Amino acid sequence: MVHGIDDTQLSDPTPCAEFQVRDLVNHLFQVVVNFQALATKQDADFDTKPDFLAGDWRNRFADETRKLVDAWSEPAAIEGTSPRMGLPQAVVANLVLVDLTVHGWDLSQGTGQDYTPSPEVVAAVTPFTEQMAPLGRERGAFAEMTEFPPDADEFTRLLSLTGRKAGAGGHGARST
Repeated sequence: MVHGIDDTQLSDPTPCAEFQVRDLVNHLFQVVVNFQALATKQDADFDTKPDFLAGDWRNRFADETRKLVDAWSEPAAIEGTSPRMGLPQAVVANLVLVDLTVHGWDLSQGTGQDYTPSPEVVAAVTPFTEQMAPLGRERGAFAEMTEFPPDADEFTRLLSLTGRKAGAGGHGARST
């Protein structure tokens, strides 16, 4: 998805009202880098808003994403409680997966690209998101749930849980 972004699209809107494409990619970069640290129970900085889009940022994003996968692939990564978040590490792992999966859709909408996440990932994060959605809405991370047809696929349902509406250009949900 990131490799398919043209520089001319960086100022285009996304379904996240506060994010243009550039902002969303920077947010995803920050998520990927910070959740690498969280996997090893180190501190993470979500407060500063660095601009990661310099130089060969597309390949750097791919490299950082591989590091994220490697970090969370370590068995110790899901053990215990996150010192930064005060949540079980397994919950923290699901948070990053939801963020990347849902924001992948936001990015696809903002750049006109097709996006089909892995059915296994969607199946894993949908029940988690369903459980966490009320808290996410309370904290402003998700917009109100949108309606979806009874025969909707699981990804459409996941998007709905986070306040997005598949096929309608998004809902303007806040990022997680």
